[in-house]
Amino acid sequence: MIRRRDWLAATTAACTLPTASLRAAAPRQRLRAAPATVALAGQTAVAAWAYEGRVHGPTLRYRRGAMLDLELDNALPDATTIHWHGLRVPNAMDGVPNVTQPPVAPGERFRYRFALPDSGTFWYHPHLGTPEQVARGLSGALIVEDEEAPEAEHDWLWLLADWRLDEGGGFAEDFYDYMDVSHAGRLGRHVTVNARSAPHEQRAAPGERVRLRLVNAAPARIFALRFAGAVPWVIALDGAPLAQAQALGDAVLPLGPGMRSDLILDLPREPGARVTVHDVFGRGQRELAVIAADGAAARATAPRPAPRAPAANPLAEPVLRDAQAETLVLGGGMMSMSGWPDDPLPARLARRLRRMGGSREADPVWSVNGRAHLTHDPAHAPEFEVERGRTVRLTFENRTAWWHPMHVHGHSFRELARNGRPLPGRALRDTMLVAPRETVEVAFVADNPGDWLIHCHVLEHHAGGMGTRFRVSG
Repeated sequence: MIRRRDWLAATTAACTLPTASLRAAAPRQRLRAAPATVALAGQTAVAAWAYEGRVHGPTLRYRRGAMLDLELDNALPDATTIHWHGLRVPNAMDGVPNVTQPPVAPGERFRYRFALPDSGTFWYHPHLGTPEQVARGLSGALIVEDEEAPEAEHDWLWLLADWRLDEGGGFAEDFYDYMDVSHAGRLGRHVTVNARSAPHEQRAAPGERVRLRLVNAAPARIFALRFAGAVPWVIALDGAPLAQAQALGDAVLPLGPGMRSDLILDLPREPGARVTVHDVFGRGQRELAVIAADGAAARATAPRPAPRAPAANPLAEPVLRDAQAETLVLGGGMMSMSGWPDDPLPARLARRLRRMGGSREADPVWSVNGRAHLTHDPAHAPEFEVERGRTVRLTFENRTAWWHPMHVHGHSFRELARNGRPLPGRALRDTMLVAPRETVEVAFVADNPGDWLIHCHVLEHHAGGMGTRFRVSG
């Protein structure tokens, strides 16, 4: 914890997004987490938890190499922290309560201060009571701008989420529900883009080029996006630039919770043309967004050249020859015959009594290598330890009937193989979507010392045990 003095409040400036942009000009900034009444998902007065009175909170923008210096001011009724999802931060800044920092109690403050080594699209959210705090509205985007950004007339940010509201228009208070925890997680009927009900609508001139930054900020919903009316190019995944832009074509773009994708989209040159974006994950499809080419016809008639990807970030390349091999077996959950963690009767009774007293906690129904990681307990021994600078070849073996977006803290990894087949492009990521009964291999250089989490970013799955820790020593 830090002292409550000498703090400078940041100012917020309006921007084209339904969030504000906090610039790095101020030496220190404030981010206040507090209850707020907001307009959300077509409802005019929802009692949410919000950063600076907004769902999804201010969009933080910096240049690569800048220093983030921000004070979290907790005006919530519960303790909280901030995790900087995808950023390679020092361990003490990672926001994991009781592992990298103490929880920030109601009325207290905590200072986050670290350099930003990588450009890209990232986001921030609590890492304490996460299934409830994110579902109540606490999240926001963090953009580290490229030194030489790809050419585009527009830079748009879409935060995708869903919300479970009751008949009165407030949040359904069934957080940590057993059915949610043991199945697909907390899914809400109200799907939004930038906190506004889908389908989201935006306009640009015919023939203009748009950089579209997509962030899945939902607690559990997986999106699978299909574009019609224009062919997008993928230029970055999870903030990490691709070696070269890849045309998506007719393929579907998967986006699990916590995952991000940066696209370049050329609008049709004919006035009135429309680009539609559908979510086709699961059964049926949902119209998520519409982009209209509005205005006079474009002067140019020839297609624009393929976009270039942003410059690569300065990450060490994995060396597979002498890599340390580790396997994480994902088990448990409904319709799974193995991997359910032990839950002795005394523990179940004690948990039931705590719930009667007002505690919020999930039942252990998921496991990593047979063990449930229910809380950020510092006594939870690391699953593996690796010397600083060594490459880890990590296998996720999903023995469950459900999808799991597996997130590694403090590091980015290379995709290697899926079900034994090498993945083309070997993209860099920090969150990997692993399908039911699937095995995925990745590799990363363990160059960030400390204890780090690996967990499923379906927030109810992590609360129900699907997580672990690893230690980088030296």
